[in-house]
Amino acid sequence: MYKANITVTLRSSILDPQGKAVQHALTNLGFEAIDRVRVGKVIEMWINEESAAAAEIAATAACEKLLANPVMEDFSVEVKDVPEDD
Repeated sequence: MYKANITVTLRSSILDPQGKAVQHALTNLGFEAIDRVRVGKVIEMWINEESAAAAEIAATAACEKLLANPVMEDFSVEVKDVPEDD
């Protein structure tokens, strides 16, 4: 069993209004050293494949077909071996 940790973020050329709102709120709370915020999503996926390479291919395909918008978002996939009951 493999666990894929997928991070999906807006491309740097895309405006991030949610990130701007979070940055503004943090500044209002006194976190003035925080200069920029970008908001994304993290997806955990358990994959029952024979190898880490096959699990990475499955996770990447899921991102390309459903989890990430290829026009606006980038994604990264990290796969690690986990016990069956994790």
